Amino acid sequence: MLTDRQLSILKAIIQNYTDVGQPIGSKKLQEQLPIHVSSATIRNEMAALERQGFIMKQHSSSGRIPSLEGYRYYVDNLLEPDKLDRNAVSRIRKSLNNEFAKVDDIVALSAQLLSQMTNYVAISLKPGSNDVVVEGFRLVPLGNQQVMVLLVTSDGSVENQIFSIPENIHGDQLEAVIRLINEEVVGLPLSEVSEHLIKAIPQVSSYLRNSNDFIETFGDILDKAVREHMYVSGKHNVLDFVQDDDLEKVKSLYSLINRPTDLRELVKSNGEDVAVKINDDHDSALNYSLVSATYDDGNHGHGLIAILGPTNMHYSQVIGMLNTFRNELSKRLINYYRNFNE
Repeated sequence: MLTDRQLSILKAIIQNYTDVGQPIGSKKLQEQLPIHVSSATIRNEMAALERQGFIMKQHSSSGRIPSLEGYRYYVDNLLEPDKLDRNAVSRIRKSLNNEFAKVDDIVALSAQLLSQMTNYVAISLKPGSNDVVVEGFRLVPLGNQQVMVLLVTSDGSVENQIFSIPENIHGDQLEAVIRLINEEVVGLPLSEVSEHLIKAIPQVSSYLRNSNDFIETFGDILDKAVREHMYVSGKHNVLDFVQDDDLEKVKSLYSLINRPTDLRELVKSNGEDVAVKINDDHDSALNYSLVSATYDDGNHGHGLIAILGPTNMHYSQVIGMLNTFRNELSKRLINYYRNFNE
């Protein structure tokens, strides 16, 4: 259990690291605290916070930075969302009040606007997309050793990919493979299909020598299907957070952003209005965090908007913005469906 003084110190360390991105020592911290305490007392409290895992030293510096556990505690217990200023609220409302031909345009604009306003990566999921499941794969022979693999989903979408088959592969073998894969994936949400496709490789290999290529074809189709329900904006913003020793991490993150099925799994919601995943929460060493919020369209269910940024992001600002945005987006979509149905 942290004391009030330790809470103040932890909060000040996190806010300083968010603003400056550098470790802070006791003397500098003394100037920022809302309470008057000696530098020696601050050092003792910092040592206690470090023992409990909430802060840590960076290199040999005497200053401290927040640990992942410190960020987690801050988000869960100390954070107070900022209230968006009038200009920002007005910008959101004005943008969302444009004329739109379809819901997809509104959802896509949401990601663009969030990315512009935060300078982070923004992701938006279409309402009801979390309920979309796989109804099955189909196979259509095209001749000349080519087949078309089709993916049918519960929202009526159909995606396809053409696959060239070796001469020694027969139609009955391909049909057997389709049956095997459908047994694994039919009825599953789109976000869970990739994992099950990988599990099917050993069985597929008993029918096809180039099973990896065939499974890759299914993965390509799945990516297309997921992309139809998800919009990502501001991918280039990851470069703004790069430090010289972070290049490999940024490459990994950029690769993740460009894999729709994996990204969809990352942003998958447990139903919370607002959720924060910090680094190890999503089994990553990328030093990035994801803040997401659900919204209701009043017609097809819930959608999701999310911000992907550095671990030391302005959580209070981002959560405050997402809270406002989710409310305005819900109002706009409810109004869209009302006008559409009249």
